[in-house]
Amino acid sequence: MEIPQKIQSQINNFQKLQQQAQAVAVQKQNIEIQIQESQTAFEELEKVDPNATVYKTAGGLLIEVKQDEMTEELKERIETLKLREKTVSRQEEKVLSKLQEMQTTIQESMKESGIQ
Repeated sequence: MEIPQKIQSQINNFQKLQQQAQAVAVQKQNIEIQIQESQTAFEELEKVDPNATVYKTAGGLLIEVKQDEMTEELKERIETLKLREKTVSRQEEKVLSKLQEMQTTIQESMKESGIQ
């Protein structure tokens, strides 16, 4: 049995949205990894003597920085990443909700057309 054009179009849109959902999930995972790395660096920096020499990477270079400046930079980075994570999580929720709606619509269209 041939699938009607309307249903085929719905399936194509559904597949595109699935790809978008996967991309958002990967983006969220990358942000979570960056948060964890930044938090680990922050925790390690807190353990270091305040007078110790601290370096940060800038491209292929290591640059000496003051510990308190680096601590503040890491705090800001973590805060920014957490905001991005919230935004991406909301985007993920919307995409998943839309996927569920589309799946229901496609199933109803297929039943109406006699396709199982």
